Amino acid sequence: MIMKVIEKVIGTKNERELKRLWPTVQKVNAIEDEVKNLPMEALAAKTQEFRARLQEGESPDDLLVEAFAVVREVAKRTVKMRPFDVQILGGIVLHQGKIAEMKTGEGKTLVATMPIYLNALEGKGVHLVTVNDYLAKRDALWMGPIYLSLGLTVGVIQHDASFLVEREDPRLFKTQLIPCSRQEAYLADITYGQNNEFGFDYLRDNMAWDISECVQRELNYAIVDEVDSILIDEARTPLIISGPSEESTELYYVADRVVKPLKRSIHYEVDEEQRAVTLTEEGVNRVEEQLRKMKILHDDSLYDPSNINILHHIEQALKAYALFKRDVDYVVKDGKVIIVDEFTGRLMPGRRWSDGLHQAVEAKEGVRIESENQTLATITFQNYFRMYNKLAGMTGTAATEAAEFMEIYGLEVVEIPTHKPMIRIDYPDLIFKT
Repeated sequence: MIMKVIEKVIGTKNERELKRLWPTVQKVNAIEDEVKNLPMEALAAKTQEFRARLQEGESPDDLLVEAFAVVREVAKRTVKMRPFDVQILGGIVLHQGKIAEMKTGEGKTLVATMPIYLNALEGKGVHLVTVNDYLAKRDALWMGPIYLSLGLTVGVIQHDASFLVEREDPRLFKTQLIPCSRQEAYLADITYGQNNEFGFDYLRDNMAWDISECVQRELNYAIVDEVDSILIDEARTPLIISGPSEESTELYYVADRVVKPLKRSIHYEVDEEQRAVTLTEEGVNRVEEQLRKMKILHDDSLYDPSNINILHHIEQALKAYALFKRDVDYVVKDGKVIIVDEFTGRLMPGRRWSDGLHQAVEAKEGVRIESENQTLATITFQNYFRMYNKLAGMTGTAATEAAEFMEIYGLEVVEIPTHKPMIRIDYPDLIFKT
């Protein structure tokens, strides 16, 4: 009750933060008429002027008002969109290395152009991280005319290719993608790409034999789109690069034959939440009996240290049957087991589960078992994104995870008001058991 009274008098933390930022928005508006009268050449020349001022000791914060005003004017002329005041507000929050929570449809793609331009002026590179390849390509082409008109270069990294954004015609603002090397895409002032691609390129760079083979440079500044999905939901997802090991595949067939007849709740229990499967006592007895018949296990127990290898294969085979469903977690195509990305629903040819799980699924499906892979390099998104000098994010739903963002990444969440009063009703989620 006392807290509510205090909040009514001095406002919530979010209201106080917005109150502190509004004067900067008004400063951007104050010079709009001055910027509006500049020809396109003069606006483009501002980039060199800003860079020179940074060299002379000014900071990006000192340039914010002018840079945002220039981007707003160029956006109006090139992509026919003039950022609203609340979008300027969101851009300031992103520049400060915070998370801007903006409702769906408030134009986050345009919001990002202002802090991206301002931070790209230092020449250290800016990454815009999206949840899939389509969005990376779409946003780079869509916002490309703004950056190109201001003399900045834009790269796009995709799963199987990389591009530079260029104009189709010097007189027009329509853009196209020109194939380039991975290194060139990262050397651009601004690089758009999907989170997995940034992470895997980092791992490959750490495995390179020579510095000339590395594609990324210093991890300077990143804006993460759908930040709750990437930094919270997928935070602990390990990115793994693996290589073949020399082990025989025979034990996978053995484990598959032993596990296949086992019955759920009788021989094993499944913990869906933890994605774990454990043998019951009856299950252990059944497995040991089968292994003894095959002369793989002698008088000792399955859990004897000398049997750790066969136990591991049995556990992976159990997971393959109990937790991994065909046409949901994977598909079988051309005699191969191909993983389905749980977040995007896309097929991921070439990617394999580690620790013998992929081989267990191949044995289950009766396709040729490829040799087991060993982990050569791995990192989680959580650890990768914490290496950036400055990190920011945007999403429609961050306030509910504000405590996690602060605790894990030191990122503050600022809720940005909508441009017009909300008429859409956002009902709470409905969760169905089946």
